[in-house]
Amino acid sequence: MFGAKLRTEELRLRSFATFVDQAGKGVVTRELILDWMKSQRPACGGTKASRFTAIRLFAVWLHSMDERHEDPPPRGFVPGRVTRPAPYIYSDAEVAQIIRAARELPSIYGMRGLTCAMLYGLVAVTGMRIAEALALDTADFDAGQQILHVRNGKNGKERLLPIDPDVSDRLTHYCSERDRLLERHSEPLFVNCKGARPNYCWARANFVRVCQSVGLRGTWSKPMPGSLPRIHDLRHTFAVRTITGWYSAGHDAAREMHKLTTYLGHEGLRDTYWYLQAVPELLELASARVSDGSAAENSQ
Repeated sequence: MFGAKLRTEELRLRSFATFVDQAGKGVVTRELILDWMKSQRPACGGTKASRFTAIRLFAVWLHSMDERHEDPPPRGFVPGRVTRPAPYIYSDAEVAQIIRAARELPSIYGMRGLTCAMLYGLVAVTGMRIAEALALDTADFDAGQQILHVRNGKNGKERLLPIDPDVSDRLTHYCSERDRLLERHSEPLFVNCKGARPNYCWARANFVRVCQSVGLRGTWSKPMPGSLPRIHDLRHTFAVRTITGWYSAGHDAAREMHKLTTYLGHEGLRDTYWYLQAVPELLELASARVSDGSAAENSQ
């Protein structure tokens, strides 16, 4: 209704609507919004701000039709702002652990382990957004050309992703095993145990269980899905390892960056350059490259 991340915002709007009904209120007020915010489970400032933004947009819409509904100001009403948390960068060993543990996820026909292992592995080696991977159809995978067609990228952007021959072979094997278990050809590339396209909550919940099983997350009964390390950090890890590889190979990362921006489906170079300041290892490499360049100029 209000743009990107519709599923998350829809859940928040449903929660707020239920809260209003239970409070017996017929009009949305600023006080009511604050009371709802207080009723939510503890979260960082960024999450609180995004919660408020979703409800504020709803209040603005209501106010446009009935002035009895109050619309809070966009700033200053709720402290906090949306910030990008520092990513968790997985080691190669941790990624391998996650994929092995995913294969062991229990299900009647083995579909959950098969799908989760391939899904998490694909995100790790391509840097795709998890929603992009889940939206793939089997027809979007060209095994002959070794290409994935991302049709439903962020902000409606499409792109073609060349993949490694080994990744293509593993995807081909996954499709074969998937269809054997389903006893039919599947239109969605990834499926759950019922043969339907999995949603983000399914992928994230299974990822949390996998991370718990290998010791990357606590084993409390109700883990916070947004806590580090997250499934989205597989994408971050791909980006960081790619940039680190450029520096290690002596390439000019500034000239190469547009390639990564295109491959990841970023809106612009600024989103890709964010990794330089978000990851200390990359910041050190970039600083060292600048220092070496300055020293070379001074010696001439």
